Order: sequence, then structure tokens, then C-alpha cells
Amino acid sequence: MAAMNASSLQASLFDFAIGELVRQHRESFQPLWSTESWAKLMIWLSLNCGCSGDRQGLETFAAALGSVSGRMRRLFFERELDDMDLQVLADPAEQQVLVLPLHQGSSLEPARVAQALERLELLPRLVAQPNHWQHLEGVVAIPWRHHDQQTP
Repeated sequence: MAAMNASSLQASLFDFAIGELVRQHRESFQPLWSTESWAKLMIWLSLNCGCSGDRQGLETFAAALGSVSGRMRRLFFERELDDMDLQVLADPAEQQVLVLPLHQGSSLEPARVAQALERLELLPRLVAQPNHWQHLEGVVAIPWRHHDQQTP
């Protein structure tokens, strides 16, 4: 503890606080699992930080965040289902949703993965047939449906 200086403690506190802020508010911005919801969170944050809502104000806010925005985005589109021992990474900017076990050796059976996706309301947005899923070592990769295939 003595090795930690004030700057590293402040950085740790900031990292913790921004992570909690994203986790607590990510369900508030609809539609879930969309770039639109991410943009709404960023606008909300920028306005609450005193930036104007115009293009220049939003761009200034985004530039000020720098690399922090990448971590925030990952947290925004990540869910951990502790009771199912699964982690889901579902950023719509990526080509696939990734499902991973939280602990090594946990099952990635298609029925369990489908149940997790259904619980997160992701299944209608994805290619639902498990035979189209890629089963890699320790991860299942599931493609997003094309926008013209989205179910209402």
C-alpha cells in the first residue's frame, strides 16, 4: 500500500467510478445492444459534464476521454451472468457476439448459450441456429443477423 501514490489511487478510483457509472446506467438507453444506445450514453455523460449538446461540444468530450472510451464501451456491451458462469461480449460494431465461461472448464453447450442470449434479449438479434455458431477453444462466436433479417 505504501508504494501507491496519490496519482495511482486517484486513477484507481476514477477507473472504479467510471466502470460503476457505465454498469448502473447502460440499461437506461434504448434500444439495448445498439450503437444508438452507446451514443445516447455518451451524450448523457457529456451533458452532465457541462459540455454543450452541439457537435463541437460532443467532439470535445470524446477527445477528452481518449482511451478511456474504449474501456467504457467494452463495459457497456459486456454482461456477466454469474449464475450461469458465462460472460457475453455483444458490441454491435463487431461482427460476432462472444460467449465465454467465467471460469475455465465451464460448459458452453448450445442450450446454455441460447438461454443466456435469450435472458439478455440478444437472441432475436443474432443468427439463432447453433449450427451457424463457431465453437472455438473456450469461446462461442455468434454472428449478428443482418439488419434486413432483424425480427421486430
